[in-house]
Amino acid sequence: MRLPQRLRDGLALCALVSGCASPAGNDYGFADDDSKRVWARGPWERIRPSEDIDDVIDQLCPAIMTLPAATLGDYGLEYCGVIYSLGQGIYSASNPSPLAQRVQVGASRRKSCKPPMEVRDPRGRASVVADYHSHPWFPSSFSTEDRRSDTQWYSIRIQFDTHCIIHKLVPHADDDLPGEVYVREARRWKRVGSILPQDKASGRITAMDEP
Repeated sequence: MRLPQRLRDGLALCALVSGCASPAGNDYGFADDDSKRVWARGPWERIRPSEDIDDVIDQLCPAIMTLPAATLGDYGLEYCGVIYSLGQGIYSASNPSPLAQRVQVGASRRKSCKPPMEVRDPRGRASVVADYHSHPWFPSSFSTEDRRSDTQWYSIRIQFDTHCIIHKLVPHADDDLPGEVYVREARRWKRVGSILPQDKASGRITAMDEP
């Protein structure tokens, strides 16, 4: 049986990404001195910079879903990037990267990508506020790994699925406050759960339903 072209394209890209050991082009790559660290170029031209970080967040999913294999489910890819500022009150998004320490070729319900640890923006030094990543399925919210305290690098984590349902985690990884879990509804954030301080290591969510 011949696979559909979109599926074959996704598999080919998975094979390409899994073999990457050096920069994958001008938009993202592995750092020369440490293959576990990913860099991404900024700003991403598809995302309009804004003084309102939520305006940047709302633009991300539609743009990501046009990328190769972003909607292919078990055969798809995750894309990771960051939202950052150059210190002038304007937020920008980096280019998205599908790079991971290891990418499984073929069907898998477990996908991953590594949030960039460096933004290469010729305009200045980037201060990263949030990371973002996609899941190639619907419905799909934060995974256990997404929620665990040892995976938090920045103050905010954004995740979305193929129907552009957007989730936000404010992990409070370095303080005693509960983590906060939100979903985006009608351009507003609705709080749907907390991660209690004693549950941050596991990422366990205590559900809540704010009006």
